Amino acid sequence: MDLRDLAAKDRGDPLGIMSAAVALVDAHGLIRYWSQRAEDLLGYPAPSLLGRPAASLLTSATGQDSSEDSPVSALSVAERIGDGWEGLITARHRAGHPVELAVRVCPLRAEQGPVWLAVACEASDSRRWELDQAVLRGLLEDSPIGIAVLDSELRFQWVNQVLAAMEGLPAHLGDHHAAGAAGPGQVPSAVDWQARQALLSGQATPAVEHVPPSQSRSRRNSHGRLRLRSSFPLRDGDGKTLGVCHTAVDFTAQDRARERLALVNEAAQRIGTTLDLDRTVQELAEVLVPQLADFVAIDLFQGVLAARDLSPRPVTGGPLQRAAHLSIHEERPEAIVPVGEPTEYPSKSPQRRCLTTGRPILDPVLGPTTWWVADDPQRLAKLVSLGVHTHLVVPLRARGTTMGVVSLLRWENPNPFDEDDLLLVEELVARAAVCVDNARRFVREHHAALALQTSLLPPDLPDHCAVEVAYRYLPTDAEAGVGGDWFDVIPLSGARVALVVGDVVGHGIHAAASMGRLRAAVQTLADLDLPPDELLAHVDDLVLRLADEAEAATDGPVVIGATCVYAVYDPISRKLNVARAGHPTPAIAHLSEPVELPDIPAGPPLGLGGLPFESAEIELEEGSVVALYTDGLIEASDRDVDVGFERLCFALAHPDRPLEEICDTMVRILLPDHPHDDVAFLIARTRALAPDRVVSWEVPADPQAVHEARDNATRQLAAWGLEDIAFTTELIVSELITNAITHACGPISLRLIHERTLICEVSDASNTSPHLRRARSTDEGGRGLFLVAQVAQRWGTRYTETGKTIWTEQQLPAKAPC
Repeated sequence: MDLRDLAAKDRGDPLGIMSAAVALVDAHGLIRYWSQRAEDLLGYPAPSLLGRPAASLLTSATGQDSSEDSPVSALSVAERIGDGWEGLITARHRAGHPVELAVRVCPLRAEQGPVWLAVACEASDSRRWELDQAVLRGLLEDSPIGIAVLDSELRFQWVNQVLAAMEGLPAHLGDHHAAGAAGPGQVPSAVDWQARQALLSGQATPAVEHVPPSQSRSRRNSHGRLRLRSSFPLRDGDGKTLGVCHTAVDFTAQDRARERLALVNEAAQRIGTTLDLDRTVQELAEVLVPQLADFVAIDLFQGVLAARDLSPRPVTGGPLQRAAHLSIHEERPEAIVPVGEPTEYPSKSPQRRCLTTGRPILDPVLGPTTWWVADDPQRLAKLVSLGVHTHLVVPLRARGTTMGVVSLLRWENPNPFDEDDLLLVEELVARAAVCVDNARRFVREHHAALALQTSLLPPDLPDHCAVEVAYRYLPTDAEAGVGGDWFDVIPLSGARVALVVGDVVGHGIHAAASMGRLRAAVQTLADLDLPPDELLAHVDDLVLRLADEAEAATDGPVVIGATCVYAVYDPISRKLNVARAGHPTPAIAHLSEPVELPDIPAGPPLGLGGLPFESAEIELEEGSVVALYTDGLIEASDRDVDVGFERLCFALAHPDRPLEEICDTMVRILLPDHPHDDVAFLIARTRALAPDRVVSWEVPADPQAVHEARDNATRQLAAWGLEDIAFTTELIVSELITNAITHACGPISLRLIHERTLICEVSDASNTSPHLRRARSTDEGGRGLFLVAQVAQRWGTRYTETGKTIWTEQQLPAKAPC
């Protein structure tokens, strides 16, 4: 071998001829050449060693120095070296300490006879070189990194097997012995473009590339591949660019893990955005398709979907019902059923097995022993015709309760479901199950509160001769919960009517319950015929007591407040008496004047206590429209209150329209699609009682006047065509006037009102109210009021500023004129 060839081959090797210690040994084992590097390594100068045996530099196995007279003949050296030798030896340094050397010996042919060339370096340098070489070999041949070397003309000079397989190159390019065999046309476009950028810029050019699946590989990987590529220039010692090194790493598997993590994060954001049960299960379906499945079906027990039904029923067990499904194509598998329909699964199906065991069912390959095949082979044929080849069933379970089952199918995605898919689906379904359970519980609570509130509101408003009424009650959205808005129309004595609208602070069952108690209190107080301001004062005391009770029950401060407007309309005087407690003022639409927002004294909200309420009286023409409403009507959509009042006046601008049409106009103009607060409003068109339907007389405080009062009442009943009830009316008039003359004082008056009942009123200046009692057999009196109560339909006492009025109502005869 020529020395120049050896030097070119071993450049950079610590045992290379250009860097190692070099010695020549002849056939007699004598040193004929000793290099400067050898002198530096062992400390012996060349003149002192030339001609001496090479064996004299070695130490024996026992550690003793080999003497110069050791029998190292040419024959023994030749036999030991043969055609070449490489290994470790221990030599003696001139200073006396041993030096471990890595030695490589090879024979040379010379004119004087055979000569051996020995090169040596410290063993530590050789081990370091071998480690570097092992790393280089592992990087180029064993690592998953694809590496190629291209010359300045961008032709392959060296390609490892990884890159050749990655790029689909000919097999011979993966062998470094075929360097230069690949022409420019064989360099893939992605490699060529990036290598060219590295040559032009002189810098490394990393980039991430998505490689779509080829037609031949689509059945193995439907998502394609992700590769990290990098090209950088190669330079010699003088800085001259020799070519480009190109590397590529396939991190598709790592990206799959990232995609799964991103999908879990996406599910946390998309599932459970609302507390609507139907929307929650649909969100789960949208997360699973198409990311994980081509089709998903979510079936829940009917007890879960029947959360709106407040009748007691178990959540788990019973028939399944389709809650949601989603497919990548409109042509869904024929095995599914419509949403909302019962789902019948065979007993051997994985759905039933999953619900029985509470564990997921994973069948990577659809076959005759899986799913419903044993019970319905025709369904298998249909699914196979669609290409379905794998499926997965996971129970929908939260807080120890199984609420349903989730079934996933694949036919477009060729990859079968595996254990990683199962873990991911279980995680997503578990998250969704908690949201479904929350939605179920909320729906039940919301509908319970709504049912409570609806039951506490009037089911139907009474038909009254004083007013024509219409109303709207619009609960808020499900997230805010039901509120405490209420309205009422309460018939009063004397053909009058009370109009009420109120609003309890807060939302939920507590607000609905408080509303019911306040509405009952207002009805009870209204039966006492209290003026509006006095009635609100009593209700204010009740709210304070409710707050004290709640505070004692919860052992902490509780705020219970409400607002209310209470109005009494008299169709005889056509006057409206109104008082309000922290509530918006009513709106009055006159027939010939603009809509009015009267200046009613604004009392404090109910529950503050200690502050008085005031009322105001307004005279109305017949046909006027009075609107009472809660603040949610004018404060909807977060607009300014003044804008709300303007829109309210616009909606009431035509009071001659039908009341239902006016209600629809108010909803359309004033309310958004999803109001954030409950809204209740009541509109009433006033009526006036004709003058010929009311008659009154002054009665002297003389017992002889009772006879005259009976005659006047009889004649009036005859004029009205009510002779059939003349006898009972005479009895009522006689007893009431007699009591007034006997027990009261001041002026006495009698008034008859003919509306849907016959109303008889006797007024006096006394504040003493008569009491109904059962007279004993020995009593001479005390039976008059008892008789009145027996013949009248209703009776009562109303206090006025000048005294009191005792009134009765009698049902009209069936043939009486209306």
